[in-house]
Amino acid sequence: MIALGIIGAGDFGAAHARAIKEVDGIRLVAACRGNATALAAFTAEYGGKGYTDWRELLEDSGVDAVVIAAPHAVHAEMAIGAAKAGKHILLEKPMARTVAECDAINAAVAQSGVKLMVAHLLHFSKPCMAAKKVIEAGEIGRPLIASSWMIKLWMEHNRRDWHLRNATGGGMLMTAGIHALDRLVWLMDDEVISVSAMLGAKFHQQEADDTSMLALRFKRGGLGQVQSIGYRNGAVGFAMDLVCERGTLRIDMDRGTMIGRDTVWTDLPDSFEPAWMHNAVKREWAALRDAVVDNKPVPVTGAYGRNLIGIIEAAHASDKSRREETIADAG
Repeated sequence: MIALGIIGAGDFGAAHARAIKEVDGIRLVAACRGNATALAAFTAEYGGKGYTDWRELLEDSGVDAVVIAAPHAVHAEMAIGAAKAGKHILLEKPMARTVAECDAINAAVAQSGVKLMVAHLLHFSKPCMAAKKVIEAGEIGRPLIASSWMIKLWMEHNRRDWHLRNATGGGMLMTAGIHALDRLVWLMDDEVISVSAMLGAKFHQQEADDTSMLALRFKRGGLGQVQSIGYRNGAVGFAMDLVCERGTLRIDMDRGTMIGRDTVWTDLPDSFEPAWMHNAVKREWAALRDAVVDNKPVPVTGAYGRNLIGIIEAAHASDKSRREETIADAG
């Protein structure tokens, strides 16, 4: 049985707590939040010992693993601390603010020998898993062109001041648009070698972006585009198109996945579930459990999480230079 501590017992910390109740082999034993009143309410509902200091939670010998669901600016410090304390880690996206911070996390994890998984939950969602299965089967060839978008309300109830500033890892792209980027990069299954991007705050008075558009060039010649838009008022759009050598795929998180051949769309069986996010978090935890208990490979590695941050760094550089920017580590 893996004893889990939640660092960041807020909205998504609660989503993790609800999910692990339904995952065999994991139990919640501790939670951390700076607000003592909110922490008490959290532990009353979900259980576990409460800590207002995450360092004290890491010192708890009864904790085997942690999920870090805290503000982006503290991801690196917390993850490095967890690795040094010998705790396995599920690290919420984005992995960190910069590639340098990702490198520091990965170095600490390698030295300690703990398991690290970056929580890009779309890898565990039925619509995306169904698309991945079709691509891997080779029936419609490899993807050549892809477009992925996340268009949603930016000023949600859990938006905080740090979300609005660049230095603290804020912005729509780092906070929510990264899901659209992740989905595209994962399903294209190729190395991004350069990025051209435009970013800005188009709907809100803030320093960090609420809007970005990225054009990606892949090593094997593929092309991709990502839209990350946090509107003031509208309706959610969270979908993706993949144009492959012998067919097309459309992923819609509210409907499932369709395959297009000979001008006809066909729904892929078992590609939709109403509570897709909750079930994806459950699968995420099952994967980390299997990595810890059975030494299975971690599905979403620190190297992968670092790659996405490298793409976002290049996107910001492109916006400033008004030129296509190469990815620093691209071959």
